[in-house]
Amino acid sequence: MSEPTPPAAPDAPAPAIVLVRPQEEGNVGAVARAMANFGLGRLILVEPAAPLRATARAFAVHAGAILDRAERVADLRGALAGFGRVVATTAARDRPWPSRLVAPRELAEILGRDPPATATALVFGPEPSGLTNEELAQASLLVRVPAAPEQPTLNLAQAVLVVAYELFLARGAGSAAGGGEPRATGDDLAGFFDHLAALLRRVRFARDTTIAGVERDLRQLLARAAPTRREVSILRGIVRRVAHALDGARGRGASERRRSG
Repeated sequence: MSEPTPPAAPDAPAPAIVLVRPQEEGNVGAVARAMANFGLGRLILVEPAAPLRATARAFAVHAGAILDRAERVADLRGALAGFGRVVATTAARDRPWPSRLVAPRELAEILGRDPPATATALVFGPEPSGLTNEELAQASLLVRVPAAPEQPTLNLAQAVLVVAYELFLARGAGSAAGGGEPRATGDDLAGFFDHLAALLRRVRFARDTTIAGVERDLRQLLARAAPTRREVSILRGIVRRVAHALDGARGRGASERRRSG
């Protein structure tokens, strides 16, 4: 029996599946099989991730090539560096979130409004606990698979299969592609946030231990806004101008102190 052949994606690269710290190699193998079933080929594993040995290949069945090509990265930031759209999955149990959670069936229509060349990452958390709040804050869109309240969470491979299936159906139906400027990638957003965080430290914004939560909320706000690369460039320009103004004010203050002294 031959491996399933992924259908061509005329308007945008097929989404990549990002598994964050998967613990069971059988789950990774089952994820690879679900990806092959529904035309997805790129698998990224965020360390520490389970080794891919005989059990993974047994669960992958005819999708061993996806395991062979799987990329391993040290952290989620590195995994998301090249993606303009980041979609994270969550069961959202007892966790308030400022934006609406999207069902898998709605996802394709939303992604279809993105610029045609937008690279998309679908991020799934580890089996025991899912993604952390800090990891969810890096996503511009959150997806929740509806389930019975008595058993609200899905197995990792099941969650990938449901989301991949809905996107596969939409691609087969020829969903319309969006237009406009390219979205900022994860690397663009992380670079801007580092720039902003440095400025906040200069103005002594971080006064107590609450700064970690504030930074997470700011990252979440930025990711949810899904800005274009041009918009991020404008924001970085603002941060640079503010930093230059602070340097100028500091220089004038030093000159005045020397004159008065």
